[in-house]
Amino acid sequence: MKFYLRRIAFYVVTVWAAVSLNFLLPRLMPGDPAAIMIGKLRRASGGRELSPQVIQDIYALLGAGKDTSLWDQYLAYWGRLLHGDLGLSSTRYPYPVVELIGNALPWTLFMVGTATVISFVLGIVGGAWVGWKRGTWLDQLVPVTSLLQSIPYFWLALVLVAVFAVQLGWLPIVGAYDPFDFPSGPEQTWTFFASALQHAFLPALTIVISSVGGWLLGMRNMMVSTMSEDYVLTAEAKGLTPARIRDRYAARNAAIPSLAGFSIALAFVVAGSIVTEQVFSYPGIGKLMIQSVQGLDYTLMQGVFLVITLTVLAANFLMDLLYGLIDPRVRNDV
Repeated sequence: MKFYLRRIAFYVVTVWAAVSLNFLLPRLMPGDPAAIMIGKLRRASGGRELSPQVIQDIYALLGAGKDTSLWDQYLAYWGRLLHGDLGLSSTRYPYPVVELIGNALPWTLFMVGTATVISFVLGIVGGAWVGWKRGTWLDQLVPVTSLLQSIPYFWLALVLVAVFAVQLGWLPIVGAYDPFDFPSGPEQTWTFFASALQHAFLPALTIVISSVGGWLLGMRNMMVSTMSEDYVLTAEAKGLTPARIRDRYAARNAAIPSLAGFSIALAFVVAGSIVTEQVFSYPGIGKLMIQSVQGLDYTLMQGVFLVITLTVLAANFLMDLLYGLIDPRVRNDV
């Protein structure tokens, strides 16, 4: 119980610090979101001056009164946050930040999440097989996949676009779906899904190629280390089949560290793949983050960073609790 109370207290303090930094950092950047919105409204109205009441309403909508102190803004930010209100976007006014994140998040989970799972499965299965067949030609897969992992995301994405989209014309270049090619009736759902799958293929392929090498290398090394453990040697001495030794004894235990890393990787799925989404103009969280930074949209930046931070902290918290249940030594060391 002492272990769990300490972990809970630690993450409560961490969440408070993360939210406080999320509030302060955008305000340390140059620019004023209210001034940006006021300038846009002035240009839209042909250069006419806005009334003081309109300017005051704009500051109020963005959660910062014109003459409000930073401390009062901080307290107001916590109050809105506890009510699930992340404010309004200044670059896409009057859309709420929650709505913008809610629209972008499913696309990121669909594309980045699927690519993360595929790369993990390929890396674990491939690494287990390479480790089992160590010393053979399969070891050559390690430097090849490591080389692919070292290639910059944007360069690999541009190469895939040039080959499969521009030269061959097999796949679309940008976007998440084709908005002009949907029939009416029950076929619309399947057509939309096929279009979304086709548009997500190249971005997902970029992520898989760039990340599968890390999983494969880690699993291969753990597999080689596990093969020398006493319980594996005992299983061999008992005359168990090689397939049973590989799957039930070696691979199962070798995959435990990778599973811990996979849980954290799933948490970072929410952050999206910023460069990949930007290259393919994929409407996910990563692209939304870039647009918020470019437009000095404080509220949108805060919302995106907050969602990513809380997701990662939640994943770490669950892993700490899980390790405490699996390994009693962790609880006893605290």
